[in-house]
Parts: sequence; C-alpha cells; structure tokens
Amino acid sequence: MGKVTGFLEYERLEEGYEPPQQRVKTWKEFVITLAEDQAKVQGARCMDCGTPFCNSGCPVNNIIPDFNDLVYQGDWASAIEVLHQTNNFPEFTGRVCPAPCEAACTLNVNDDPVGIKSIEHAIIDRAWAEGWVKPQPPAVKTGRKVAVVGSGPAGLAAAQQLARAGHDVTVFEKNSRIGGLLRYGIPDFKMEKSHIDRRIEQMQAEGVVFRTGVLVGALPAEGAAAKVTNDAQETITPEQLKAAFDAVLLAGGSETSRDLPVPGRDFDGVHFAMEFLPQQNKVVAGDKLKEQIRADGKHVIVIGGGDTGSDCVGTSNRHGAASVTQFELMPQPPEQEDKPLTWPYWPTKLRTSSSHEEGCERSFAIATKEFVGSQGKLTGLKTVHVQWQGGKVVELPGTEKEWKADLVLLAMGFTAPVPTVLEAFGVERDNRGNAKAATESATAYRTNVDKVFAAGDMRRGQSLVVWAIREGRQAAHAVDEFLMGSSVLPR
Repeated sequence: MGKVTGFLEYERLEEGYEPPQQRVKTWKEFVITLAEDQAKVQGARCMDCGTPFCNSGCPVNNIIPDFNDLVYQGDWASAIEVLHQTNNFPEFTGRVCPAPCEAACTLNVNDDPVGIKSIEHAIIDRAWAEGWVKPQPPAVKTGRKVAVVGSGPAGLAAAQQLARAGHDVTVFEKNSRIGGLLRYGIPDFKMEKSHIDRRIEQMQAEGVVFRTGVLVGALPAEGAAAKVTNDAQETITPEQLKAAFDAVLLAGGSETSRDLPVPGRDFDGVHFAMEFLPQQNKVVAGDKLKEQIRADGKHVIVIGGGDTGSDCVGTSNRHGAASVTQFELMPQPPEQEDKPLTWPYWPTKLRTSSSHEEGCERSFAIATKEFVGSQGKLTGLKTVHVQWQGGKVVELPGTEKEWKADLVLLAMGFTAPVPTVLEAFGVERDNRGNAKAATESATAYRTNVDKVFAAGDMRRGQSLVVWAIREGRQAAHAVDEFLMGSSVLPR
C-alpha cells in the first residue's frame, strides 16, 4: 500500500495528452507520462484494502499494491523488479491495456480508482532510461529446441520465458518485422515500435532466434482470412517444424476479420481495418508500398465501435479525412457505470478515446443495409436504426438513411485464427474455430497433436494484449514441464 491516508488526501491525476490539433500532425506518441513526484503521489493513493481485487482483475496478476508502495517510497529499481515478476512487457501494457485492474480497484467502489496503468507506464519508462532492463541469459542450456509460431505478445512472452529456462527458441513470423498485431495492428501514435525493437534486442541477447518472412502452414486463397498481412518469402510445413524441434507453440493471432456480407460489399472503397492499419504502420516504418489505402480528403465511415475502430478513426484523421463517422450496432451505453452492480468487473459504459477527441461523429444502434456506388466505386451506404428485443436486432421503420462515404473500414472484430494454419497441423478446433486446448491440468495448452501447443488469441480468440502475455507465460511453463518433467518457470 502507499500512504495510510493517501486516498483521502490526494485526487486521481490522469496522464496528459498533447493538444489534438498538434498530435494529429505526427505519428508519434502523445501521452505525457507522470513525472516522478506525480507518480509518487498517485502511488500514495493505494489504500490498505485487505483484499486487493486489482491483482485478480489483472490477467497477469501483477503485484500492484507492492509496486505502488515502492514508487511511493521512491524505490523505483525494486518497483521494476516486482513488475517484471509477472509481466514481461509492461511498456506494451502500460500503453495499450485498457486497465481492468483499475475497474477492480477497491477505491473504485465509491471514488476514482488508483491510476495503476499510469504508474506502470512510469515505472517501465524509468527502468529503460536508467538501464535497469538487461538481458537475462540462462546459466545452463538444456539442449531442447522449441519453435514458436507467431511473434505477437503471446509468442514473445513464451519465447522469452523458455529462453530463460535454457531452451533454444526460434520464433517464426510470416511478416517482415517482429511484433505481430503489436507491430501491424496498433498505430504508432498509441505505441511507437521502438519499444518492440529494444525488447527484440534483449531477447536476442538471451538466445532467442527470430526468423521473419516465414509462413508456417498455408493461407487460404479467398475469403477474409486471405487478406491478412503476409510478407512471407518462405514456407515451412508443420512436418518440417515438428521434425526439427522438440516442441512447437502456436501463438499466432485471431486474424480472420469479421465481414459484412451486404449488397455492394465488393465496391472499391470497402476494406477491412486490418488492411488499412498495417499499411500505415509499414509506411511509418519506412517501407515502400506500391499502393496504400488512404483517407485523405475522403468521407470515412468506420463500422465497429471497439479499439480497432478507434485506431481507424485516429489514422484517418492523421491522413486528413474530410469527415470521420463511427457506427456501433449496440445502443449507446451510459456515461457512468452502476458501480454497485458491476464492481469489480469490467463495466459497460461510454468510452471516448483520444482518437474520438480528435474528430469523429459517433452513431449507435445502427446497422448497415447496403453499400452503394457507381462504376465499381463506393459512394455511400444505407443504414437503419435498430433496437434489441429479446436478444434479437429489430429494425425501426422510418429510420432509414443514406450516408456519403468514399471509404468504409470494417472494424467489427475477428472471428478466429487463420483456419488453414490449424488445418495444416491437424489441430482440433473448438466451436469458435480456435485451437482446442485446456489451460489447466497436466495437459495445459497442449493440442491433440503430439508436442504441439497453442496459446494466446489462437487458443482463446480475440482478446487483450495482457491476456496474450498471460497465456504466453503459462504456455511456456507447460512446454518447459513437457520437455523437462518439471518447471521452475512461474505460471
């Protein structure tokens, strides 16, 4: 805990933002991290609540009261040690995690929660600046070889843990750079990719080998899954991988975008968000593209109200869109949650992102009926307002409307991993199309295929970065136990 009476004395202080008119001119991060004295005061607000629900609200079970107290005491070096005990990459979660720990904070029952995410952000940035984040190569090598397929947060977390246990780890990534959806799905204005690059350097010093541009298995020739970002110059079969390694961990993303099969879907100008966002990230990284989906001067409509949709809003504004509108099928949630009803769980409430603040019209309880166009090009779309009755969507007569649109971005979530990859391995899938593997028992994270494991979005479906890190760490424990008979890795 922090100061005994800190939660009574101090108010919550949010991290600052650069002004919208300034930040939309660049692709740089614009969050202003708490200064040392500000973080100390925020750490002081952590109360002696007896049962810290923040620990269980956090998917990686960060030891939150301890690092809050260490920041309050000014012991930043110990704070990063505590943080790294449960989280391999706090610079990722401190930037893009929605902070379910704060929703679960005991102080949130009748006050503003402790600013846990901002404290975590301050700790890891201070640790990098002070040189406290160093490689941790193993003292002894086991001689066992592990292949990790996918270099997103689940794959990276697993690879780092397994390398530190002494195994020879090779990470395979189909794209030209490491990072998965961290690299290609999250815009640079939310997380600059230098944070991934320096972790890669650390992991290479710990013995991890990265192979980019390598596709394991196959991609489908058509459909939503055929449009995933893929720079592969080489293909490896599952048989080759299983023959060369003692264990294989499938840690790819849930990359099959949810489509909207309404009339006019084939018009030029209707794209998946995950066609649009990776291209811009590649351009920021210096890649030369033959073609890029751009929003300059266009009337943009983003269909989908989640984080991916918000990222499309922010990217469109930086392109210089004429207008940006975001549709959400669900009704508008309340601005303030009913805390006695929802605490300590993640509440449903209206969330306005930094991208929305930069310029966006939002429309709720609205469904797209048809895309309209001329000579093969999109010119607009038709919608109707809806109501939810008995769990079903019912259209409201008289609410039909036609909108002008030059670019529509589909950001309605993801349905499953790329099916042909799992099919190539012969991995059994659950009823949602994910790799079927339990998380408990002696066979945790194992698939039905011998020595093949699955974790992250490929196993649990579309989820948060912090859940991916948790699954990667737990899967590493399971793989280590499979190879060695027991494991000292934390689970």
